[in-house]
Amino acid sequence: MNYREAREYVEQAGRWGISPGLDNIRELCRRVGNPQEELKFVHVAGTNGKGSVSAFTEAVLLRGGYRVGRYFSPAVFDPRETIRADGKSISKKAYCGYVERLKEVCGGMAEEGLHHPTVFEIETVMAFLYFRDKKCDLVVLETGMGGALDATNIVCNTLAAVITSVSMDHMQFLGHTLEEIASQKAGIIKAGCHVVALKQKAEVMEVIRQKARGLGCGLTAADPGAAANIRYGLERQRFDYGGFRKLEITLAGQWQIDNAVLAAETLKVLGELGFPVKEEALRAGLAEARWPGRFTVAGRKPYFILDGAHNEDAAVRLAQSAACYFPGRRIIYIMGMLKDKEFAKVISATYSLADQIITVGMSDNPRALSAYELAAEAAKVHGAVTAADSLEEAVEMAYLLAGREDVILAFGSLAFLGRLMEMADRGTGRIGAGKGKETG
Repeated sequence: MNYREAREYVEQAGRWGISPGLDNIRELCRRVGNPQEELKFVHVAGTNGKGSVSAFTEAVLLRGGYRVGRYFSPAVFDPRETIRADGKSISKKAYCGYVERLKEVCGGMAEEGLHHPTVFEIETVMAFLYFRDKKCDLVVLETGMGGALDATNIVCNTLAAVITSVSMDHMQFLGHTLEEIASQKAGIIKAGCHVVALKQKAEVMEVIRQKARGLGCGLTAADPGAAANIRYGLERQRFDYGGFRKLEITLAGQWQIDNAVLAAETLKVLGELGFPVKEEALRAGLAEARWPGRFTVAGRKPYFILDGAHNEDAAVRLAQSAACYFPGRRIIYIMGMLKDKEFAKVISATYSLADQIITVGMSDNPRALSAYELAAEAAKVHGAVTAADSLEEAVEMAYLLAGREDVILAFGSLAFLGRLMEMADRGTGRIGAGKGKETG
């Protein structure tokens, strides 16, 4: 099986639909030897911030000398980037080998009348097998959606259950109140693990607190309000926290201070659980962490910023950061959204900063809202809205409209950021994390 064939098989698994609950992945894991039982996990759930917190945690642990696996979704640039060991994406050769093995097992399940595993279930089990074979000391594991019924929640050896910012998203699956959604996220908490949660709305914290108490878990609340002497910036940001002065991160966005604080508290807990890191590793890892597509600078003069904000909470944070970094500057939006997101609320949270809004759709994505539907919604609150026929046209229009001191801000869905990153690279000093190196 070559890589093209492997990818075709995984993508075709999407036709089998979703099988609610953990029974299916539990059976798939059993048939390949339950690799997850040989691993230790930092399990991360939340609405926004999972990727950034995981990136910080991974980078520091690597600097600390540990073998670290990391699994996340969705991919932005390459399907293999979601499965990483020692800071590198899984190689094509390894990917093909695991898919070939899992194809046979999944086929056997289907022949016996069981539900064929989904794409996410296949890739999750592939990650477990890979991390076991790479002999990872720790795995930083992100939920795909929710927590309690997420395929990643098959794991038992959770050292730290980490809860990032919780807000309204995926309501059709997770519930229509913050408490209901928080309860789903808190479903990753296992008896005896330590819970590390971002300090946030009282109703969310109460759900997390009750769940932790009921399972006999310690709880650490990471308080971004305790961060002091914050210096925001697009290239680097500095802050003091927890006895450390002038911690530095290179991820842009005001909210990244919150995520770095949560990661720092997580690392402190891991140190108490047998995985300590020295101060120099903490500093170096925080500074080195990369997470493309989150207020990423893809070009300069004009600035071209890419961000995956796709729900109301993320949109509010995006607008706050844009106002902080670019006061008084003319900003041109490129906006694309999925149909199942609260696009009206995203528009409401962001439109006031835009001089011009260009909307885009994705013809190859059935979940995407068309450029014209999104433009019609934006035109209800903004007087300068244009629908582009393609991403290429949107980028060309934005560059024609923007002066060297203006800003192009593209956001709304991670689904098109990879292509936009390539289009935005016009030789103007792109800052990018790239696709990463492979590992076998």
